[in-house]
Amino acid sequence: MRPKPRTFDKKKIVAENRRARFDYAIDTTYEAGIALTGTEVKSLRFGEGSIAESYAEVKGSEVWLINSNVPEFSHGNRFNHEAKRPRKLLLHEREINKLHGAVAREGMTLVPLTVYFNSQGRAKVELALAKGKKAHDKRETIKERDWKREQGRILRDRG
Repeated sequence: MRPKPRTFDKKKIVAENRRARFDYAIDTTYEAGIALTGTEVKSLRFGEGSIAESYAEVKGSEVWLINSNVPEFSHGNRFNHEAKRPRKLLLHEREINKLHGAVAREGMTLVPLTVYFNSQGRAKVELALAKGKKAHDKRETIKERDWKREQGRILRDRG
């Protein structure tokens, strides 16, 4: 079995949780498949969907994506899906055991970072094992970001 690359081969990003990198200290990331119905896939291909308030949860030997919003497909008739239903994430058993241990023992959280289609056209979720930041950590992040922006301005002005 060959090891997974550090950055996944993302072809088309559908939804991104930009707030997650500010609110959480990201430890490790995993690429997980997602079990979808036909109308959900069509809706995601149109670029609709949101994972802003979503999180992942380990229940037994399965991982579920909770509170993600994939709006109903416009041309889906009575077979349309429910917009905020829990969706099963597809991971190897070894990865699920690692995630379960980290969440249970170390108090970490599973946060989805992006939903995208890979180069083979499969819907994937980039899932991060993260620890919540305290208010002072967030202030530190803001200071660092502002300082980097200021450095860029100084270097650009001095040429």
